[in-house]
Amino acid sequence: MRQVKALQLFHDLVNKNEQARLLGLDVGDKYVGLALSDFHNKIASPFSVLVRKKTNIELMASDFETLISSYSLKGFVVGLPFDRHRVSPDAAQVKVFINALSRTKKLQGMKYTYWNECFTSKNVELLLRPLNLNHPVHSKTMSDKFAAVGILQGYLDYVNRKMKLVETD
Repeated sequence: MRQVKALQLFHDLVNKNEQARLLGLDVGDKYVGLALSDFHNKIASPFSVLVRKKTNIELMASDFETLISSYSLKGFVVGLPFDRHRVSPDAAQVKVFINALSRTKKLQGMKYTYWNECFTSKNVELLLRPLNLNHPVHSKTMSDKFAAVGILQGYLDYVNRKMKLVETD
């Protein structure tokens, strides 16, 4: 896996002129929420939640390998809580997870970028509260999926807006 800048990931995707998608990741302690882009990379949709396997990252890497081939994935957009004043423990946890996935060598050639996920979980909480999801696990996994949507959709909106500006110049 190789980290690239946000716009570079999108340029690489667009320049290849092939049907390819991005996967948004909301990395948490117990779960990794996933969102999938459409083939035009304009819309993010809730996709799934993976149980985080801290003890065997190899299994988790295998899960991602399957997703990559099954859904024509070309890159990951990984939510990272940015804080200008200090490194947050949550941000460190996300980077440890991504580094561990990289070290498995199972995701060679896969590119990823980090995207600011500040407030995505809080926004999702407010959005889902009226649904009265009573089961805590159901509520948490639903929240993780939609947080991943917030991360990926924020990224897609940004890069598509940037591309439009470049085309009009």
